[in-house]
Amino acid sequence: MREGQAPVIRREDYTAPAFWIDTVDLTFDLDPAKTRVLNRMKLRRNPDVATQALRLDGEELNLARVLVNGQGTSFKLDGGHLVLENLPDGHEPFELEIFTTCCPAKNSKLMGLYVSNDSFFTQCEAEGFRRITYFLDRPDVMASYSVTLRADKARYPVLLSNGNLVDQGALDDGRHFAKWVDPHRKPSYLFALVAGQLVAREQRITSRAGKEHLLQVFVRPGDLDKTEHAMNSLMHSVAWDEARFGLSLDLERFMIVATSDFNMGAMENKGLNIFNTKYVLANAATATDTDYANIESVVGHEYFHNWTGNRVTCRDWFQLSLKEGLTVFRDQEFSQDLAGEPSARAVKRIEDVRVLRTAQFPEDAGPMAHPVRPDQYIEINNFYTVTVYEKGAEVVRMMQTLVGREGFTKGMSLYFERHDGHAVTCDDFAQAIADANPGSALAVLLPQFKRWYSQAGTPRLQASGHYDAAARTYTLTLAQSCPPTPGQPHKEPFVIPMGLGLLAPDGRELPLQLATEAAPVPGHRTFVVTQASETLTFQNIDAEPVPSILRGFSAPVILDGGYTDAQLLTLLAHDSDPFNRWEAGQRLALNRAIKYIAEDNQGTRTLALDEAFIEAMRGVLRHPTLDAAFKELVLTLPAETYIAEQLDVVDPQRIHAVREAMREQLAHALADDWQWAYETHRDTGGYQPDPVSSGRRALAGLALTQLCLVARQSGDTVWPGKAYQRFKDAGNMTDRFNALSALVSSGHSLAAQALPRFHALFKDEALVLDKWFALQAGAPDRGGNVLPAVRQLMAHPDFNLRNPNRARSVIFSYCNANPGAFHRTDAAGYVFWSERVIELDALNPQVAARLARALDRWKKLAEPYRHAAREAIARVAAKTDLSNDVREVVTRALAE
Repeated sequence: MREGQAPVIRREDYTAPAFWIDTVDLTFDLDPAKTRVLNRMKLRRNPDVATQALRLDGEELNLARVLVNGQGTSFKLDGGHLVLENLPDGHEPFELEIFTTCCPAKNSKLMGLYVSNDSFFTQCEAEGFRRITYFLDRPDVMASYSVTLRADKARYPVLLSNGNLVDQGALDDGRHFAKWVDPHRKPSYLFALVAGQLVAREQRITSRAGKEHLLQVFVRPGDLDKTEHAMNSLMHSVAWDEARFGLSLDLERFMIVATSDFNMGAMENKGLNIFNTKYVLANAATATDTDYANIESVVGHEYFHNWTGNRVTCRDWFQLSLKEGLTVFRDQEFSQDLAGEPSARAVKRIEDVRVLRTAQFPEDAGPMAHPVRPDQYIEINNFYTVTVYEKGAEVVRMMQTLVGREGFTKGMSLYFERHDGHAVTCDDFAQAIADANPGSALAVLLPQFKRWYSQAGTPRLQASGHYDAAARTYTLTLAQSCPPTPGQPHKEPFVIPMGLGLLAPDGRELPLQLATEAAPVPGHRTFVVTQASETLTFQNIDAEPVPSILRGFSAPVILDGGYTDAQLLTLLAHDSDPFNRWEAGQRLALNRAIKYIAEDNQGTRTLALDEAFIEAMRGVLRHPTLDAAFKELVLTLPAETYIAEQLDVVDPQRIHAVREAMREQLAHALADDWQWAYETHRDTGGYQPDPVSSGRRALAGLALTQLCLVARQSGDTVWPGKAYQRFKDAGNMTDRFNALSALVSSGHSLAAQALPRFHALFKDEALVLDKWFALQAGAPDRGGNVLPAVRQLMAHPDFNLRNPNRARSVIFSYCNANPGAFHRTDAAGYVFWSERVIELDALNPQVAARLARALDRWKKLAEPYRHAAREAIARVAAKTDLSNDVREVVTRALAE
């Protein structure tokens, strides 16, 4: 393999480092072809570890000098390590000086120090710092950093690093310097530097404690008008963390810098957050409502890391969810709190759960399944997953459910009181929340609750109800199970908080009184399921109720509720819990999709939606009080990937055909209602990305898409014409892109005029062009036309494989997000995938490994897809020079 045979890293093998690093003094002479890095460190032996050699991590570095206490010393290079054995005895600190050079201009991996658009950036999480200098590159080694940057002033007028700026000035030969000191100890993965031609939006704020801080958002010249929303989001984040958790900004300044070449969304480097431009730049002309919401969420996420991840960090990378799961939960809570009204909060919750179920549930059921706290890995970059992030957030949410909102805040305070400035574990976090709430369900059940960290897989909760009219009782029997996952054939019962309500046949909420209780409790309650099987019996029930189970999606489980259509229709019409109301609509649609697939697996029968379902959807669409955003969610059919996960054997083409047929039938049956919805919601006034306005635009966009579908079948030109006019006249990107999407997804000929016009309008806006590429790569496949279009897009002058955003916009949109076009009977989609994985792996293994996961679920595929998919994976695995990133993914995929 290109990187050598990588060892398996196991959590159980963790040992503390043999040395601690107390201070790091770095001096950079920045040059794209040859950057010089002088690293002066003070180290001391760890008295708790037996004497060992010092083994420093390093990759693609040119070593020029090693000094110990100012004197030359012997050393050896052992693979990716610099090994020093003749070090001072005892536990007194000693100085180590290392001088290296590297070539940032050739760093296409975008890990370590690299050049993008003539500027310098770094990405050090998880193991990128070793590509800058030799170091103990692990998160439990926390040191104080002083950084001096030197560069040509004309080419790199802005020089940034972590912490506070303590000195700057001119040097000889047109160069200048800046010195930064971070007052907080940190692990190497939080180091950052930036140098280049940048401009900043600045805002001074005063904290609740009365301290003044400078907030800065740095971008390339010309993008400053797109930074207002990011700055507002940052100010809201600072204020929210102070108000909700009492956590204040702890630096004189806080900086965000945007770059277009970035493997991830953003990075929480202490005080100097480096962001993908996608999560910074926005104005009404170039960004959609979704972009605005994502920027708010990601800015919040990275700022919240300042405490949950930076001030308290991970002992080792197995504890990644300690910071990521917790911080995703915090950014979700932040966005819900900013949304304000209960309906807008509910929409945010539904959107988060939809991501979990369409991305994380399949991961839990596939070859890369792993616990929230993994037990082993080969390449840590492969474990920045939806399991660690989104499922990890659900685990934290369940903790809050079990101790209450105030109890959770108390637990957070105790967590920081105990662990501020240290590298700790998921167990330490859970223990703090439990200890702050003695007597709570979490404290009592903590050992069992922590199975959420150690057991992979998505639990299934089977619920069945029995009504006894004579006794006026309703018995709800609950059984939990969890299927085997790689390395974990048997699972013990989980702790499952279960939100529950009972609805009368007329939709009224019933009071809940267990047989053991003296008085009823009105409305919603949360019960805790801990056994493999248990029963709840409610009394004084006058008619058979409809159970509303798992309200608010109170646990990340699959509910097998055995609902009848009549029960689902009752929930859809009356449930006071917005999540379960939406879920009832999704289940109604899902049941029909699965039924049609099972009854007509040859695709020869005409699908006919029943009147009850159509009327239920009409009732939602025309409902006088439901929010537009909620209506759009209910009326959007389950994704093809989510439908596929409900089936034992998957024919992607058949799923696509059934879902498209259902979509077209809803379009025709509700044509008048869609027209009403569009005309009623299309005008939102001057652009504002608030929840109400965004919801109106979303519903109008869905209605326009449905009306264009009707027109495609009937040959009518009115609505495609209106969509094209809307595309031309729209006052914001959301409306413009919704209109373009309506034309493309309906396959109307006007799309051929709109697409080049859109490109001409936004040819200089990289993020908008990403949308243009992605829309075409993700278009419905009609006659196998998408793959040829994708190959043409890759030949487009604006396509650049080295840019992760652009690669994702075309290749990922096709392979990961367009199953109906990707899974072709001739296997051409799989051939394309294998070519791109290999091609990307030579440039950027991290991006390639994420693409490699597009075929994780190949074993579920029907023939001929299954055999062809395996052949494609084997084709990639046969390459002898694969990165460890890709090798791990394809090897696990092929494992029986």
